[in-house]
Amino acid sequence: MPTRNDLYQLDLSNASFTKACGGPCSEGCVTLARIGDDAWALGDSKRPDVEPLRFSTEELSVAGIDPTRFGLAL
Repeated sequence: MPTRNDLYQLDLSNASFTKACGGPCSEGCVTLARIGDDAWALGDSKRPDVEPLRFSTEELSVAGIDPTRFGLAL
């Protein structure tokens, strides 16, 4: 599992974020991108200027976030 510092060293410039909405998409959506073999970036569509948070696959699972809900493969 990558360390917190490793995750934040990964470049997001080519990351392809996908939205998943929990309600009306006019309320804003969570965005998720795979940024490495075991690394993900989680953002907020309402605040695209804010740096996305970084997680390992295990951390996403513990948080109850399923990448398949975003159409992303594990």
